[in-house]
Formats: sequence, C-alpha cells, structure tokens
Amino acid sequence: MAKVTTIEPHVILVPYPSQGHINPLLQFAKRLASKGVKSTIATTKYTVNSINSPNISVEPISDGFDEGGYTQAQNTDVFLKSFKENGSTTLSQILTKYENSTHPISCIVYDSFFPWALDVAKKHGIYGASFFTNSAMVCAVFAHIHHGTFSLPVKIKENEPLLLPGLPCLYPNDVPGFIREPESYPAYLSMKMSQFSNVENADWIFDNSFQELEGEIARGVSKFWPAKLIGPMVPLSYLDGRIENDKGYGASLWKPLSEECLNWLKTKPKQSVIYISFGSMVSLTQKQIEEIAYALVGSNMNFLWVVRDTEECKLPKGFIESTKGKGLIVSWCNQLETLANQAIGCFVTHCGWNSTLEGLSLGVPMVAMPQFSDQMTDAKFIDEIWEIGVRPKLDELLGIVKREELLFCLKEVMEGEKSCEIRKNAIKWKDLAKKTVSEGGSSDKAINEFVESLNLVC
Repeated sequence: MAKVTTIEPHVILVPYPSQGHINPLLQFAKRLASKGVKSTIATTKYTVNSINSPNISVEPISDGFDEGGYTQAQNTDVFLKSFKENGSTTLSQILTKYENSTHPISCIVYDSFFPWALDVAKKHGIYGASFFTNSAMVCAVFAHIHHGTFSLPVKIKENEPLLLPGLPCLYPNDVPGFIREPESYPAYLSMKMSQFSNVENADWIFDNSFQELEGEIARGVSKFWPAKLIGPMVPLSYLDGRIENDKGYGASLWKPLSEECLNWLKTKPKQSVIYISFGSMVSLTQKQIEEIAYALVGSNMNFLWVVRDTEECKLPKGFIESTKGKGLIVSWCNQLETLANQAIGCFVTHCGWNSTLEGLSLGVPMVAMPQFSDQMTDAKFIDEIWEIGVRPKLDELLGIVKREELLFCLKEVMEGEKSCEIRKNAIKWKDLAKKTVSEGGSSDKAINEFVESLNLVC
C-alpha cells in the first residue's frame, strides 16, 4: 500500500535510454501533466540533456557508463547488469530526495525492460507501473512464452503456423527471429523475457496501443498480462490537439534537418512523395540499399530518404547526383512533421512500433520492410490485419527485398488497384487513433482511471 503523500500526485517515469523508448514514456508524462499530475523523467546522464519539454521535470540517474551509455559499455550483458546496480541506487536516491518535499513521489512508471525499478518502488512503499513499448500482439507472444504455453526455439513450418489462444496465426516470417533462433540474440531475448519476471507484482501494466487496434488481443492474455491500453503515444497536435503546441516528443538524440525537408516537400504535389526511413538502429546491407535505390529510380517518383551518415557510403555511385530534384537524401529528419505533410504518399518503414503507430495515427499508407525482432510481427499486421500497406516478399537466396519486388509494392501503394482501399483503411485507423485519445475515448479513460487512483492515496 502506498504512503499518504500530498494533494498533487507525483509520478517519476524511467525509460530505457534509446529514442524509441524515451519518446512514448515522455509523451505519457505530458499526458499525465495535462491532467494535473506532476511528472518527472529519470533518464541516464548521457541522455538527460536531450529532453526539453514544458511542464516535465528531468532527473539524472546512472547506468554506470555516464559518458556514453551502451556505446561506452560495448556489451549488452555488462550494460544491463551495470544499469540495474547503478540505476537502482540513483533512482532510490531521487525518491529519498523528494520524500520530505512538497511533492513526494507516489508512483514509478518504469520501462518494462527495467523490472528492478519495481523493486525500488516497493522498497520505498510507493506504487509501481510497468510500461510496455511494444504492440500488444508482441507482448502477448512473450507472455505466452513466460507462462509456458510453448517453449523455445519455436519450430514453425509454412503450412503449420504458430497458433496461440485468441491471437492471429503466425507464420515463420511473422515472428521475431530470436524466437526461432534464441541463440542468435541471447542478451536481447533475456531482456525481453525479464519484462515478465515480476510483472504480476506491478500495480498497473500499461501498453502503448489502443483498444480499437488491439483490444481483442490484450483481452486474450489478460489472465497473465492485464494491461491497460493507453496509446497511441503520439504528440497530440497530430491527433485531438488537447495539449497546446504538442508537436514533438520533446526529446531528440539527433539533430533533425526539419527545415530542409519541409522546404523541399513544399515543392512537391500532394501524396506524390515516398518517404523512406529505417529508424535509428537498423543498419542495412549495401546490397539492400542498392536495391532500394534502383527501385526508386525505376519508380520515377519523388522520394525523401533518411540515410544515416554511416550508411551513405553504401549508396550506388552517382545516385545522389542523378536523382537531384526528384529525390532528397538527409541524415535525419523530424518524422512526425514529415509524415503529416500533405506531399507524403507512402512510408517505407522498418516497422518499429513507434514508426508503425506514427504512420497509422497520421493516416499514411506503408510499405513494410521489417529487418529483425518485433518488426516482423508489426509488418504482418500492417499488411494482413489492418490492411494499411503491403509487405514485399524477401528473395529466398539473398534474404533481401529485390528492386523489382519493391518497385511493384511502391506502385501498388501509390497508384495501383489496391491504393484506394489502402488509403481508405489508413484514414479509418487515423480517425480511430484520434478518437481513442480524445475526451471519452478508451485510452483517455484508462489514463483518467490511473490519475484518479493516484489522487485517492494523496
């Protein structure tokens, strides 16, 4: 039972220190602050200066590698072990600092990658809430593994898919690779499974999804993963606009080239530009980058392609010069502003969950090119379940999407027979995303219930 604290509840949110985890937790902090909850983000000393959001306090914690985080550690096991030890100590120190203030902390909302944060909460006699940043479908799969519904490695045949209660069937290309080959990503798999190590002791479980999108899936595993769906955690200027000037997440580990992108997009007709981005973590092979480049040339369509500085050397020789005017290559850009631009016609994406939710919430049709991990499952839903895009087939020998296949998919989304139906579905899901976060919507209600529970003990 939480201690009696003060009139105004105070929540501290602890994200895993990468862009894809900081963004949704920071967005949740902003939603809570808009409802009268004092919200503080606790993040590593390496990322603390990247966060700048009105009404949100920021506190530094240590992962033991304060100069460069994971890059400094260079080993996942070492980094996570150090983070648990140093993060627990420094987070506890923050709680102690606030204990005798006018705003003692009443709840830790922690990234599900950090189950140790729940132990810190219980030690201090306050609430702990686990925040999952993946889709409900992906969480459901791992919840089933944790509860022994099936064991690893999973042997899935093309004609014998993985069948789990209440979930769509999953074929080999639909499941995270490390479920079929757990030895390939042992540290990452261990981190994924640790999310469930003590989750039954959490006072709340939140997931960045929403009822209309994945409510049925969440209900199917509610017996051992009773999550509240509170997403999409996308800045509200792109949805119902209830938080004034909420146009960005308020955190960036990179410097986006927004002005260059937006000025270029102004010169292009409505829905004429292909936007390509594979996120902050994916590194494509040179062959795959070449195939994408030649597909874009073959399409003769406008394109905006985010290619990180470290990847630019993989582009075909002369490609940038030969496509000048038709295409723009940038090292980074503000993805939300880009997707919201009327010139964008489709989004070629790696299907990371944040990117998937952004594309869906802004009503942009997608070409799904997952690379690893949970992206495989997200791609299935984009293509087959929500029908807001297409998924190119991989070349079986090379393991990449070849130019002819990608060109076919680009044309299908931008101008083919399926394009009208895909755009219609994209608008439908955009409207549902707006509805769920608006007053009286399912996600808004779930957040209000959390706030009311905090107020009861303050």
